Amino acid sequence: MGSGRTLLLLHGFISDAQQNWMDTGIARTLAEAGFRVIAPDLRGHGQSAAPEDAASYPPDALAMDQLALIRHLGLSDFDLVGYSLGARTAMRMLVKGAAPRRVVLGGMGASGITAVAARREFFRNAIEKGEAAANPLAGKFIRARIAERGLRAQALLHVLDQQVDTPPAVLSTIRTPILIVSGRDDADYGSAEELAVLLPQAKAQRISGNHLSAVGPELSAAITAFLTA
Repeated sequence: MGSGRTLLLLHGFISDAQQNWMDTGIARTLAEAGFRVIAPDLRGHGQSAAPEDAASYPPDALAMDQLALIRHLGLSDFDLVGYSLGARTAMRMLVKGAAPRRVVLGGMGASGITAVAARREFFRNAIEKGEAAANPLAGKFIRARIAERGLRAQALLHVLDQQVDTPPAVLSTIRTPILIVSGRDDADYGSAEELAVLLPQAKAQRISGNHLSAVGPELSAAITAFLTA
């Protein structure tokens, strides 16, 4: 969508580009701000392939998919935005050599990057058993959303398994300018401010909402302001 500077948008878990970026109006706002917006569906989601065999999800599979997309499109000068799972994928892309001009990590905090196991188990229990510790409604919501979107539970479990921790020592080597933006009521993946401290060229910003409701106009404005500054 749009024309101008290329911007790659990566959506969250159990979502897709349509829901995360198109339906919210974020993609259109960014396109109108002068960006050529590319918003893929991550493996296991949306219109992308969702194989159910574990071999199709090696460590960092999602990051490697996006690095392959960058090579395929011949992108040498671009910006990168990810929300939730997309933010973690964006970070792994940086670790593996991606070189965007600027990056926005949405809905993400320190523990969501450095220690993924706890959140992995949260989602695994929700998907397999319909349970979620400390929040019984969350498990039912997650299973209902999977059914509503026609997603494959086994593929999503493999998406969880391909996630890789990024230790603080590795984060300290990343020099890309980064904005970490999260809802004021979002602590799902730890502290945005703590993550900003671990990254040499990062700053944190809070907007209205929680992990789900923050995906809207304020997020769009924050992304636009950072990338056009």
